[in-house]
Amino acid sequence: MIETRGKILDTAEHLFGEYGYAGTSLRQIIAEAGVNLAAIHYHFGNKEELLDQLVIRKAGPVNEERLALLDRMETEAGGAPVPLEKLLRAFLEPPLLRIKENPDIGKLMGRLYGEGMMPMIAERHFKNVKDRFTAAFRRALPRLGEQELALRLQFMIGAMSHTMLFACRQFSIDANLLIRELVAFFVDGIGAPAILGENTEEIK
Repeated sequence: MIETRGKILDTAEHLFGEYGYAGTSLRQIIAEAGVNLAAIHYHFGNKEELLDQLVIRKAGPVNEERLALLDRMETEAGGAPVPLEKLLRAFLEPPLLRIKENPDIGKLMGRLYGEGMMPMIAERHFKNVKDRFTAAFRRALPRLGEQELALRLQFMIGAMSHTMLFACRQFSIDANLLIRELVAFFVDGIGAPAILGENTEEIK
């Protein structure tokens, strides 16, 4: 039973990453996994629950590592804001370092972002991480207004998701190089002087 469940998850991860969630049917999954439809219903119920369990399996360890890094950095900061570069590394390193060992997860997250599914997934599986890191970024960048910070963090998520999908197709690119370049890019972007500040009326 456990072997069948794992086989279904592995197959779904590959197909969702290759063709997208919307572009993959349960029929394709059961054909490639060599199982029947009853096995899908027994272990997951439906396609949406299958995706949920897949995200939990892959994102759970990443989220735990991110929070552990953030906890350590906040302890080291001794009550002061964690420097922006360290916050970025804590957020970016756990997923990007896994790309080389498991390229399908990068494809999957990139595809889900492109299909507009990440807001729903983030609310279900990343809320604690989002809340903790948003609070840390807010402390590190007090001059930014709420909406301006939210926009810059959204740009960061989009660029990270695109990079994960790109990196999976370019196996010669070193993950550490990607992290260094992204951190340098975001330090200047997210850390740029406030444009709107607290005046969020300019964003319609």
